[in-house]
Amino acid sequence: MVKVLVAMSGGVDSSVAAGLLVAAGHDVVGATLKLWGGPSDSGCCSVGDVDDARRVAQNLGVDHHVFNYSEEFEQHVVAPFVAGQLAGRSPNPCIECNRKIKFDVLFDRARRLGFDAVATGHHARVVPFAGQPALARGVDPAKDQSYVLGYLRGDQLKHLMLPIGHLLKIDVRAHAQRLGLRTWDKPDSQDVCFIPSTLGREDFFRRRAALTRADVVDRASGEVIGVSEAAELVTVGQRRGVAPGRDGTRRYVSRVDLGARRIEVGPLEEIMVSELALDESSISFARTAPEQNEIVMVQSSAHGRVQPATLRRAGRWSIQFHSPTRPVAPGQSVVFYRVDEPTIVEGAAIVAP
Repeated sequence: MVKVLVAMSGGVDSSVAAGLLVAAGHDVVGATLKLWGGPSDSGCCSVGDVDDARRVAQNLGVDHHVFNYSEEFEQHVVAPFVAGQLAGRSPNPCIECNRKIKFDVLFDRARRLGFDAVATGHHARVVPFAGQPALARGVDPAKDQSYVLGYLRGDQLKHLMLPIGHLLKIDVRAHAQRLGLRTWDKPDSQDVCFIPSTLGREDFFRRRAALTRADVVDRASGEVIGVSEAAELVTVGQRRGVAPGRDGTRRYVSRVDLGARRIEVGPLEEIMVSELALDESSISFARTAPEQNEIVMVQSSAHGRVQPATLRRAGRWSIQFHSPTRPVAPGQSVVFYRVDEPTIVEGAAIVAP
């Protein structure tokens, strides 16, 4: 038996995680993080989510606390997200929330309060590998969240419990229903928690900064084919909102140049890339960095296709894909998995501008 602090978001996954740990005989305490001080209706920061977590804890017979980390959330998640977008990058706030808040600030508080471990409801697993704990994909491929946890190090994994990683989502909901938990049929959170669905991304950013009007240009002909009123919110690789070519061919964003007020678009086959430069300061490895070129499997979005590539350091870190791939926006995270054990996470990094 260990003393476990369970991060309870008010969703079904963390509810069942707490329930499984109670059933296993652990000394469980629930904690909900108050992160966003503004309006929220689309994530895990609303008043209703806190109430759901509290009532699930009551149902399970465990203590429940609310930890206010709104200042840390603004400093380490919201402000960098906004600054990154305004600089033409596409950061992932959910990854930064996990890295800077849940597995940094919360871990530190749990240690100071005398807990042996922290548990969450992520669909991923902690498994033994080469004599050390390793992060592995969750059993449910449609819900796997190892991508957003790719920055976790071995010393953190020693004190992390992921109780639902071995379950399919349908089984998580069925277990919650058997336990009589009010969250059993609650929809999954889909959007950034601090941008209300009633507001939208563009209005959210316009309340914080002026956005750039830019021409949308066909990269092959140089012809101006449209205008964007918020170029900072356009992402490399994006197809949504991009008009097709005259021949009906789908076009994708290949480059965003805020200084020149120019967005270049083209057919997918013309904008494919073979290499990504990585932000040196962002690279994290679960164990030790490879001493030479290493073949890895790379995932560049939460549910993106995994591709073989060579992780290289020739002056600076980069990824060389074994076949051309869709471009990945600067600021996005890439996560490396082992080739011989493709469920095991090796590390992660952010794509450089």
